[in-house]
Amino acid sequence: MPPGLKSIAHWLVYAGLIMFAGGLILLGKADAVLVERLRMQVSDPLAPVLNALSRPADFAADGLDRVRGWVGVTEENERLRRERDDLLLWRAAAKHLEAENAGLRRLLNYVPDPEASYRSARIIADSSGVFAQSVMVNAGTLAGVAKGQIVLDGAGVVGRIVGVSGRAGRVLLLTDLNSRVPVFVGPERHRAVLAGDNSETPKLIHVVPGETIKVGDDVVTSGIAGGFPPGLPVGIVVTVDDRHITVALNTDRDRLEYVRIADFGIATGDVPLPGRSPAAASRPARPAAANQKDGGPIGAPPAQRADAR
Repeated sequence: MPPGLKSIAHWLVYAGLIMFAGGLILLGKADAVLVERLRMQVSDPLAPVLNALSRPADFAADGLDRVRGWVGVTEENERLRRERDDLLLWRAAAKHLEAENAGLRRLLNYVPDPEASYRSARIIADSSGVFAQSVMVNAGTLAGVAKGQIVLDGAGVVGRIVGVSGRAGRVLLLTDLNSRVPVFVGPERHRAVLAGDNSETPKLIHVVPGETIKVGDDVVTSGIAGGFPPGLPVGIVVTVDDRHITVALNTDRDRLEYVRIADFGIATGDVPLPGRSPAAASRPARPAAANQKDGGPIGAPPAQRADAR
């Protein structure tokens, strides 16, 4: 075939393919059901061919994955060996410190902390609002829950029990305005008090002037004043400025579902309720005789007290 005719034939084929493609597009817009039926009929004979063509590619991909896996296994094996060696060193150091600690405790006649008992409970209501931060759990006095017990989740302290009935208990969260928790901050164990302010980041108050607290310092309970046992994780310091120091809690109230109620055998005393000042909570109750007036029963209306007289 002459070169001129061959070039014309190529252009005609090219133009024909473009027109065929345009026709298919128009046909698909006009009758989508017919085009889909044609596509499925064409797919049936092509499926075995495509399956056969895809097998070499799948085999090559599997081979590459195996090679990567072998390389990854070698690297992971080296990393695990290094970690094992480090752990063996830490184990030896821990055994030495454990023996030294035991000897020092014997010298000091150390009295160990009581073992804690735990009860699991589920959050059944969230009564948190602008002026209060508390949740309710489905465990009460029938399950051994008592006022003042500590509530934990997997990340740390959630709060403490402030009200309890037979089958339910109310938990005052660390973010509540009435919550006050003595804590240690940072590796130097600076003393402070974690004070809730109804926000997600409670503040540290009563920090000794001159102590250096940095962002990222861990915050744990100190056990001072007997309300909480020492060493329970609370959160980390997130902001430090001239006005206040805020702490991001380890626990996320929005994701609380199950909690552990811990009884550490600590005499917690009376726990201030929301809306009641700590001073009023710590004020001793008056004797019953001091509450009686005119010889009538306590809390009786005036008419009843007159009859009792």
